[in-house]
Amino acid sequence: MADLITVEDPDDPRLSDYTGLTDVELRRRREPAEGLFIAEGEKVIRRAKDAGYAMRSMLLSAKWVDVMKDVIDEIPAPVYAVSPELAERVTGYHVHRGALASMQRKPLPPAAELLAGARKVVVMESVNDHTNIGAIFRSAAALGMDAVLLSPDCADPLYRRSVKVSMGAVFSVPYARLDTWPRGLEAVREAGFTLLALTPDEKATAIDEAAPHRIDRVALMLGAEGDGLSTPALVAADEWVRIPMAHGVDSLNVGAAA
Repeated sequence: MADLITVEDPDDPRLSDYTGLTDVELRRRREPAEGLFIAEGEKVIRRAKDAGYAMRSMLLSAKWVDVMKDVIDEIPAPVYAVSPELAERVTGYHVHRGALASMQRKPLPPAAELLAGARKVVVMESVNDHTNIGAIFRSAAALGMDAVLLSPDCADPLYRRSVKVSMGAVFSVPYARLDTWPRGLEAVREAGFTLLALTPDEKATAIDEAAPHRIDRVALMLGAEGDGLSTPALVAADEWVRIPMAHGVDSLNVGAAA
């Protein structure tokens, strides 16, 4: 059972995992370096725990202590009970869900390990918006994708916003980073995958005509917001596919397209 500790000082060093959560650049550097990520809200915290992530600590407003009692009873990590005002001073924003947990990251598997057991994967290039990362993971989980592969410059799927938007789907779909780009795509092809590049280009085949569900092993490539897939990525693809659109709409946000 966890220790329930009431904290009244916003500068208490035990709360350091939760400081400056609104400072995106700081947290993007700090969290991977320290091997942690923040889960926000009851559902996300429970999904992270159920996915096997170890909890470092939990930060709760008083009314959430009873709601999370079963979790508190199960974990050995400290639980800090604070007022909503103190939580806001520590984190930098109003924690309206009332529950935060600092979780320990797991080592990422090699891409080759994921590809060996997969049939359907998503490959993202330069997707650096955390909301879109979360939305793509949620879609990937809903559509039964086996894995997600990220180019080296994609945003962190375990960043707080990504996790929140995905509703914890980042915990259920395994992912890895390709070491190089676009050369890393060769490893995907060598594993037996057909690379389908999603693009609004008029030369692309409508995705329903390409029938990706009939391809034995398929990798769907998604590009960054605005620019889409780069020319080298498009050249590396086996086929270009597009989503047919009406009313003069020529493209979709990558999260919506996924």
